Amino acid sequence: MTTINKDEIQKFSKLADEWWDVNGKFKPLHMFNPIRIEYILEEISQHFNLDKKKKFFLSNLKILDIGCGGGLISEPMARLGGNVTGIDAVEKNIKVASIHGKESNLKINYINKSPEQLQEKEQYDIILNLEVVEHVDNLDLYLQSCNNLLKKNGLMFTATINKTFSSYIKAIIGAEYVLRWLPIGTHDWNKFIRPEELQKILFEKNFTTINIKGLEFSPIFRKWKRTDNLSVNYIVSSVKN
Repeated sequence: MTTINKDEIQKFSKLADEWWDVNGKFKPLHMFNPIRIEYILEEISQHFNLDKKKKFFLSNLKILDIGCGGGLISEPMARLGGNVTGIDAVEKNIKVASIHGKESNLKINYINKSPEQLQEKEQYDIILNLEVVEHVDNLDLYLQSCNNLLKKNGLMFTATINKTFSSYIKAIIGAEYVLRWLPIGTHDWNKFIRPEELQKILFEKNFTTINIKGLEFSPIFRKWKRTDNLSVNYIVSSVKN
């Protein structure tokens, strides 16, 4: 059994060279990154009782970034002292991430694998699933693999897109066809998941939701903000029981 979708692999392989081009195909992720990181660091500091004002406050924490792409989240976590492993099913993504990480003088363990292919058990304090679950096959296996890899009382972040009429208009019609933020075909609305459905699967996999927030783009200020509106983008923080 596998979570790898071959069509998704081909799609992201073609884009791999553009990960670090802030004006390229991944421009929306570069705009999106600050609000994601802010939320994640707040939740980590609260859960592990850490002072996020300290320079390397993630020291001693093992972090697994699943679907790491070119390393847009792995690198900030490593700069804050985290012991980061980034995995991705797209080989070209791992090559791009590894080169950029070395150029940035960061020690990040990049591996060309999907989570079910990792052999270690309960190794990580934190798992990052950011904009990944809407691209995988067999979500049940995927989240069970995450459970296997996370330590007891470990923290997992799952960011994805709600399955609503609003998400179809904004995330597909708007982002792909009108604004051309993303290549046409990046997302399949049928693979989006409602927050209550995601939380049900997480509960079945022995996770408890501790927080959920919406992420919304403000066209006036040209930046993303946190919101209680979960109709399009949202992020769930959950703890392994």
